[in-house]
Amino acid sequence: MTPDAADIIGIIGSALFIAGFAYANVVPTLNKLLFNAVNLVGAILLIYSLSVHFNLASMVLEIAWGIIALWGLVIALLRRGDEK
Repeated sequence: MTPDAADIIGIIGSALFIAGFAYANVVPTLNKLLFNAVNLVGAILLIYSLSVHFNLASMVLEIAWGIIALWGLVIALLRRGDEK
């Protein structure tokens, strides 16, 4: 992957984080499925970008963010199944 492509992918991931954060702060009721899915995709894109522009602190943060988002996504899906 070229450095420019990595930058674009990383910017898209960052934009997803910002959009998710903004969404969480403006909606009266948070859709946890959507919120965690957006955060997981953002983390994956940033991890991919960091494979070109490596930074250990950022990689640790993104891996943790992705794990937490995945965990939240699984919980949201399980709770969604319980409601049916």
